[in-house]
Amino acid sequence: MSDLPHVPGHRLVRALQKAGFVLLRQRGSHVLLRHREDFTRRATVILHGSKPIKPGTPQAILRGAKLTVEELRQLL
Repeated sequence: MSDLPHVPGHRLVRALQKAGFVLLRQRGSHVLLRHREDFTRRATVILHGSKPIKPGTPQAILRGAKLTVEELRQLL
């Protein structure tokens, strides 16, 4: 498996929106997104300014969004 890119939360949210995800709600620093057509694809992204997301978190986000690392790289 290739390494995950170190990106801030706001860039990850934009990449997921390009992939067809829509913002459901935001509470504090947590943003909940859901795919437009496949409701089983969900992602929760944590926003902490311009700080990159911690290493294990993008893996969990990609698992919930049902995306691969290569797809994420293309969207960024």
